[in-house]
Amino acid sequence: MKTNKTTKWGACLGAVAFLAASLILTGCGGGGDKPAAEKKAVIQNKGSDTMVNLAQAWAEEYKKVVPSVEIEVSGGGSGVGIAALVKGTIDIANASRDMKKEEIEQAKKNTGKEPKEVIVGYDALAVYVHKDNPITEISVEQLADIYAEGGKALKWSDLGVTMPGGKDEIIRVSRQSSSGTYEFFREHVLNKKDFKLGSRDMNGSKEVVELVAGTVGAIGYSGMGYNEPGKVKMLKVASKKGEPAVEPSVANTLSKKYPIARSLNLYTLGEPTGDVAAYIHWILTDAGQKVVEATGYVPLPPEARKK
Repeated sequence: MKTNKTTKWGACLGAVAFLAASLILTGCGGGGDKPAAEKKAVIQNKGSDTMVNLAQAWAEEYKKVVPSVEIEVSGGGSGVGIAALVKGTIDIANASRDMKKEEIEQAKKNTGKEPKEVIVGYDALAVYVHKDNPITEISVEQLADIYAEGGKALKWSDLGVTMPGGKDEIIRVSRQSSSGTYEFFREHVLNKKDFKLGSRDMNGSKEVVELVAGTVGAIGYSGMGYNEPGKVKMLKVASKKGEPAVEPSVANTLSKKYPIARSLNLYTLGEPTGDVAAYIHWILTDAGQKVVEATGYVPLPPEARKK
């Protein structure tokens, strides 16, 4: 009988312990699923440094609308974002240039899906000089003469500019080769020629403007959303020497009068679905496009958003 009582008490104690443990686990969330409202969807968004401030602003605004979705944003350049998409390790690649044919083919080979492009805004690629530089306009040909291999413009006096304090040397500020801005400038300004050696190559768009702001003889190129009025000047740009120069602006970008404007792109693997599709749809709404304008870029016209 003693053995039977002990067995019964042991069984009872075991049952109590199991029930208590179950209650503790349930209370802590360790037993059973969390309520749906507590679950977080994560969208990995990576790429263009031109777009990184815009992407972060989108993520912050979208969080207010859909708290259950977390947008993780990182930069590194368009090439870095596209490379991650090609490997299938992110949901959205930001790019200030178009994907190359070989990148598209590699993505299809790796993932079985063809990248889908969505244009989400425009940028006038601005040419910056120090605020004390007397130059006000420049042509695409002159930019190529400054930046391209074999170009002869080494001093501001070569362009007919008299610099204050005798700071005549042109200090070329550029971007690293993984940058979409670098690729766009090389293709559309240098006509695919290589860059001259000896430029100061910066990792980010903001760093380009900061270096120009602190260097009297410097010239650099970056998104117009990084303008620092009072520290730098954005030059008017002419397609050819002798033609009217046009300032980088929303109106001149949409009318295609500004010669070095470009689209801002998002890329996904195949047609976006679920949370990613909902996020991109929101970016194309009035709310998402107001963020584009607020960060200094050019929003899509209403008819383009419908497409």
